Amino acid sequence: MKFGVFYEMQLPRPWERDDEWRMFNNALGQIELADRLGYDYAWQVEHHFLEEYSHCSAPGVLFGAASQRTKNIRLGHGILHLTTNHPAKVAAQVSVLDLISNGRVELGVGEAATTRELHPFNVRFRDKRAIFEDAVRCLVPMFTSHNHEYHGEHFDFPPRNVLPKPRQDPHPPLWTACSQLQTIAYAGEKGLGALGFQFVSADAAHAWVHAYYNAMTKRLDRLAEYPVNPNIALVSMFMCAPTDEEARRKADGMTFFQFALRFYGMAEIANAAPGSYNVWEEYCRWRDANPDLVEKAMAGGLIGSPETIRSKLRKFEESHIDQVILLNQAGKNTHEDTCASLELFAAEVMPEFHANIPAHEAWKAKVMAREIELAEIDTEAFTNRAKLLATELPP
Repeated sequence: MKFGVFYEMQLPRPWERDDEWRMFNNALGQIELADRLGYDYAWQVEHHFLEEYSHCSAPGVLFGAASQRTKNIRLGHGILHLTTNHPAKVAAQVSVLDLISNGRVELGVGEAATTRELHPFNVRFRDKRAIFEDAVRCLVPMFTSHNHEYHGEHFDFPPRNVLPKPRQDPHPPLWTACSQLQTIAYAGEKGLGALGFQFVSADAAHAWVHAYYNAMTKRLDRLAEYPVNPNIALVSMFMCAPTDEEARRKADGMTFFQFALRFYGMAEIANAAPGSYNVWEEYCRWRDANPDLVEKAMAGGLIGSPETIRSKLRKFEESHIDQVILLNQAGKNTHEDTCASLELFAAEVMPEFHANIPAHEAWKAKVMAREIELAEIDTEAFTNRAKLLATELPP
């Protein structure tokens, strides 16, 4: 199993003048550290207008800086919005990053999740899937064609040579966001890597891995001509410390990530004026009133001692998850605790799972060649369970 680090660029209020400057520079330092420690991926989102929850609106700029401070870690867009970025600009910017990083880019693409992000760009929520799929069809040939034109429902592009071309041949591996469980099977059907959140149980992980690979091997229907990218990566809350108690104390802000994500899904927040709400204060009120739910949420993440985290990761490994993406930068977790967590995990946990990568890749090769047939498992029960658990976190 491989491991990544994940960045939303969370910055709860109150804000001071240098807070964003410090946060971005700390992130660069953490990515540089992760590279030295042997982590496999660094992932960044793209979000707009989501105060406190995510200040990462220009991930390519940060990755440009990171590319010059690192040597091996792969730089993953997780994800770029194809609903609000023109395909030609995406192709050009990703290609430049791929060139200056010596071919280390992973390209996650998606739709954006909320009307708060979409409407300022004159994009309707109900159109986002159609725009996304049209954008992929328009985008992919730009990486290789020297005379590409496209005439689709949402994009009309005259014959042009989009420059430069990426370092990787034919282009960086393609992924898509899977914020809803059902989109894991969709990602498989479209031949894309799946970027999702931690499953609610080992049984659910087993079921959705089967759904993903069965969709890819039996019902493949790519949006364009691109190599399939059979990979499932899951984001999990993370803090590693010598004891479970210390890890939980240092990860106090982890449930802010879940809270703020749902907060911005509320209809009444979609058009609320900036500064008319304080997400951190809302979160603190909920946290103090719901200690049992906080405890339950914390127990579900990779938060604890190396041995505690190791035992949880073994369940992921048994389910044939390719990568676990570790969410350290959340709430008001400190830079110092984040770095210490990455160092301890890399020293005491990561080598064991890195050693098993060849066996996993051999299994996957047999699945993709249909030498191993995976059972078709009904995922509806796991979908309903996930929805039920989601209702336990406000708003």
